[in-house]
Amino acid sequence: MIFNGKSIKYGDNVDTDVIIPARYLNTSDHKELASHCMEDIDKEFVNKVQAGDIMVAGNNFGCGSSREHAPIAIKASGISLVIANSFARIFYRNSINIGLAILECPEAVAGISDGDKVEADLDNGVIYNRTTGKSFKTQPFPEFIQKIIANGGLVASIKNGSIQ
Repeated sequence: MIFNGKSIKYGDNVDTDVIIPARYLNTSDHKELASHCMEDIDKEFVNKVQAGDIMVAGNNFGCGSSREHAPIAIKASGISLVIANSFARIFYRNSINIGLAILECPEAVAGISDGDKVEADLDNGVIYNRTTGKSFKTQPFPEFIQKIIANGGLVASIKNGSIQ
């Protein structure tokens, strides 16, 4: 799987309440969640994000509650991949479950600025900053996790028989 997009960068400890504020959790509509994604940390996020963009963040991304709404809001906003120094474990698993690609790569986070053009090759575990020409090696996902992401999440993968 190859992802290409403009980077949108955030710092450390971006929690699920910032990703999708609790006041919007009365809906499970993905478009509605996306319309409020990141609004408490970046009022312009919904206006600047484009389909395929790549979110880049520091340490402990997705900390806070265990709600699946947070990765759903990110994915529904158009973000194709999140690269961070580290993820909260429940956010990490929820992201895989709903089919949001995520990578841990501190070197890439340090080497990518907001607005850079980024390409990530999940099959080979390489992230390219196309703006600066630098590349970063990361651990590729196992094939079964790549299938879950490619199929749009765990439930979709089970329904279509991709994993058993």
